[in-house]
Amino acid sequence: MAGKIIADTLEHSTAGSIATNYVVNGSAKAWVNFNGTGTIAIRDSLSVSGLVDNNTGNYTVNYSSSMDNDDYSSTVSANASSGLFGTLQSEASMTTTATNISCYNGSISPADHAVVCLHTLGDLA
Repeated sequence: MAGKIIADTLEHSTAGSIATNYVVNGSAKAWVNFNGTGTIAIRDSLSVSGLVDNNTGNYTVNYSSSMDNDDYSSTVSANASSGLFGTLQSEASMTTTATNISCYNGSISPADHAVVCLHTLGDLA
């Protein structure tokens, strides 16, 4: 049997209380941790339907649940050591169903990475 909980506030016995809209609005709607080298593969994820390896260091993350609009917030990271990093392509590369990201090495050249992570916050459609 399916159930439904309706509450405006969540309260913990020792940690205080918080409004439920804060939890809903502040929670990641999608995230992924994947191997971006060789045959790319998702290690773990939430609301991600798949990945596309577009080119060296360039990937598209597809969402299984559409975002309400393309004004959501995403953060990407890749191998924090040795000057390796990831970035969002541009606002135009963020659609309601996918985000395109690029990763670089310390010389700011496109590079594949063993660990790539993306977190997306915003409203679902």
